[in-house]
Amino acid sequence: GLLEKLRIEFTKSRSRHSNDNALAESKNGAVVRKLFGYSHIPQRWAALINAFNQQHLNPYINFHRPCFFPETHTDAKGKQRKLYPYENMMTPYDKLKSLPQAESYLKPGVTFEILDQLAYQISDNQAADQLQKARQRLFKTIHGRPPKTG
Repeated sequence: GLLEKLRIEFTKSRSRHSNDNALAESKNGAVVRKLFGYSHIPQRWAALINAFNQQHLNPYINFHRPCFFPETHTDAKGKQRKLYPYENMMTPYDKLKSLPQAESYLKPGVTFEILDQLAYQISDNQAADQLQKARQRLFKTIHGRPPKTG
């Protein structure tokens, strides 16, 4: 009666997505926590962090940081397993370009020629170096000192 009164409905999770939150948490561990650490950053710095993410972090991740992309294989019993071969390691931008009809996923006015100029104007190592220098400037602004490394 109480549940009916509150109109709480039972919902099922999606197939092969038993823990959707794990994707967000894995990104937090692999990207966000590695870059920003675990300490609290006051809200007054949110605009500065957001600008850093848009100008430095997102372009680095999308154009210069390689990721594994899985292949799904189904065994004789019908169980699906994901394998991550090295051949499928590429940047998210390269993965987008490899999709069939990839142009259809772009926003109006954005072309692969424009994105190629962004992606290839500096090397991956230069992009990582720029990201780290921008991170040091950010933490020096926030904490008055550069971040601890390691």
